[in-house]
Amino acid sequence: MKIVTYTHNDRAYLGVLDGDQVYRGDWQEGLPGLILRGLTLARTSEHVALSEVRLQAPIKPGKMIGVGRNYAAHAEELANTVPTKPLLFAKFPNSVIGTGEAIVWSPALTEQVDWEGELAVIIGKQARNVQESEAYDYVYGYTIANDITARDLQFADEQWVRGKGLDTFCPLGPCIVTRDEIADPHALTIVTQVNGETVQDASTSLMIYRIPHLIAFCSAAFTLEPGDVILTGTPAGVGMGMKPPRYLKDGDVVTVTIDSIGQISNPCRVAHP
Repeated sequence: MKIVTYTHNDRAYLGVLDGDQVYRGDWQEGLPGLILRGLTLARTSEHVALSEVRLQAPIKPGKMIGVGRNYAAHAEELANTVPTKPLLFAKFPNSVIGTGEAIVWSPALTEQVDWEGELAVIIGKQARNVQESEAYDYVYGYTIANDITARDLQFADEQWVRGKGLDTFCPLGPCIVTRDEIADPHALTIVTQVNGETVQDASTSLMIYRIPHLIAFCSAAFTLEPGDVILTGTPAGVGMGMKPPRYLKDGDVVTVTIDSIGQISNPCRVAHP
């Protein structure tokens, strides 16, 4: 099932995407509440064409945990060592936007805005000290993330909070595909394009630390709650790794596609004070 949050006639709904049609769901209290209660979304007969709705970010998570350098080639392109254990950081809910919404930044704050297409995992039930062998039982589904990063802030600070946490710096969507529809999340292709040019093209099979290990590692340190999101890392092909480095500019459009899930596409806008 592909679950979407969408707006139609100025009202927000939770629905099911089926081809080019969006069916209104039988639960309208928001996706976090549905996940928390362990309910299954059923679609009603009411539906509308996808072209007539505005898709929003499918979920506004309580916690977003990012995983740095989880693809060896990405670590290499930035001249970094491969971490000996998952390298975690946090992004904030205010960074979440949906497909079609603008990634916005001020040039007074950053001039090195980079893309990072990623597979994101949505937690389905409270997880604490989970064993790897049981980790998938705690997965609700998957979506696409673009872990937008201000490189100059990321490497100027001792921590990555500013570089990763700016408003609009985490496009999510276009839907959440429930766990049962993706047999192997490590057999998906991630493609990122900037203005139609492919800059990332890799398989999730190249992850260093796979999803069960990430869930076990995180839940050993802190409780994962229903609706929390884990960003599983980006493959090689980011702008900072190019020679010379290439960063996003005003008017650019960055698109991330993962097979079996869909595509998110976001314009870039530089906001001058």
